[in-house]
This record gives sequence, structure tokens and C-alpha cells, in this order.
Amino acid sequence: MIYAYKDFIPVVHESSFIHPQACVTGNVVIGKNVYVGPGAAIRGDWGAIIIEDGCNVQENCTIHMFPGVTVLLKEAAHIGHGAVIHGATIGRNCLVGMNAVIMDNVTLDDECIVGALSFIKAGETFAARSLVVGNPAKKIKEVSDEMIAWKTEGTALYQVLPANMHNHWRVCEPLRELPPELPKQDVLYETWNDVKNNS
Repeated sequence: MIYAYKDFIPVVHESSFIHPQACVTGNVVIGKNVYVGPGAAIRGDWGAIIIEDGCNVQENCTIHMFPGVTVLLKEAAHIGHGAVIHGATIGRNCLVGMNAVIMDNVTLDDECIVGALSFIKAGETFAARSLVVGNPAKKIKEVSDEMIAWKTEGTALYQVLPANMHNHWRVCEPLRELPPELPKQDVLYETWNDVKNNS
């Protein structure tokens, strides 16, 4: 669902995939190889939203702002399921965890990781590679090389997902019973706990 608002029509690069059940409105610019999941609301009515190349905005996220503000997701920002970004700047290769809330005039410098369910108060700034958790959120340590490598690998899956969706996604009727053989599901990625336990 792509909607114009006043004279603003969203700009979406053809390589990106916007799920038909997402809603993108107004002054929104979406770069290359961006994935936007179902239920996401990206509303550029009172200000601009810029989503740079290789970002993902997962299911049920909300991106909005107060009047006159630009929201910026820099290259390879990774916005987990249900997160809210309101009037903030999210740095390059950051991870915002599931159901986190990032309030107005927050700046996350590059390669920060924000824990799931964290709440970052308006006006906060976190330096590059901060690991930020809690309500209210606080920096608890630096993001290690190992952690950012794990994050980058996960984001890479989302960067190829738009092409996979364009090539393989389709509306279908459900099966009424399990077939004799199901396709094999590839294991493409390990959770952080698996990475730590295997290293």
C-alpha cells in the first residue's frame, strides 16, 4: 500500500521489496535492496523519512515523526519486528531489537545494537558501537567485533531477501493436508547464543 500525501509521492528503488500489507505514505525515500515487512507503517506526512540502501524494516514496525523532522535510517540499519522509530537517526549498520522504542531526536551512531524491548528517551545520543538496553535504555558496554560480524551477517540475509521475494513470492491457495514430503528448510544463520556457545 503506497500512498501519496499532498504533493509527496514515495520513491522506492525497484530492487527493494515492500510487502503489499505494509503502508508507505508521502515523503518517503527508500533505497536499494530494502525489505519492508507486512504491517509496517512508514508515514512521511509531517516530515521526511529516508531509508538508505540495504536496510530492513520488519513486520509491524512504525516509523514517524513530529512536524518538520526527518527520520534517517542509514545504510544497512536493521529494524526488528515491532520496533518504533519516532523522529530519530539510526546510524549505519545499527541493529534495533524487537519491540524497541526509539524516541524523538535520538541519534544512534554507526554499529550500535539496541536490545529488544528497550526504550530510548527523546534527545539521547549514543556513540558508535554502543550496546544499549533497558527502560530507560543505557549503554552497558561496547559492541565487539564478533557481535557486529554476527549482526552484519544477519542483515545480509535481509539484503538478499528483496530479490528472493521478487523471484519466489506469490499469492497462493493453502494446501488442505500435509504433502508426503515437505521441502527442506535451509539453516542460514545462527542465533547469538549459538554463536557464543560454538566459539
